Amino acid sequence: MRFLANESLEDYLTTIYRMQNSGEVRSKQLVEYLQVSKSSVSEMLNKLSNLKLVTHSRYSLVKLTKKGELIAKKIVFKHRVIEMFLVKMLKQNRKSVHEEAHKLEHAFSDESIKRIYTLIGRPTIGAHGENIPIVKL
Repeated sequence: MRFLANESLEDYLTTIYRMQNSGEVRSKQLVEYLQVSKSSVSEMLNKLSNLKLVTHSRYSLVKLTKKGELIAKKIVFKHRVIEMFLVKMLKQNRKSVHEEAHKLEHAFSDESIKRIYTLIGRPTIGAHGENIPIVKL
């Protein structure tokens, strides 16, 4: 099941989540990281703000709300579980699984992810050495 109606919204949430774990997030950083225009970032932040998923104001920090963080964590969980599945079960190279997992994270149901997570041994560390957030799907 998709969390939001738009993959782009989900991508923004997960990008903010990852950046937020490393420090403060500003819209300028999103422009640079996502390689999109300032107006695109501004428009998306307004949408996310209206959905009560982020807080932000012009020239200020961007922060996930509790609701936004929960959705982002679920998507990151799905992504990292899929990466581990690709590495462990399909023996794909760790360096090449990110893009594939990104495509699949939007397609797999919660039930499928739960089963994959169990199948691969419920790992806590992802294919690239990062923590797999614990979430309830």
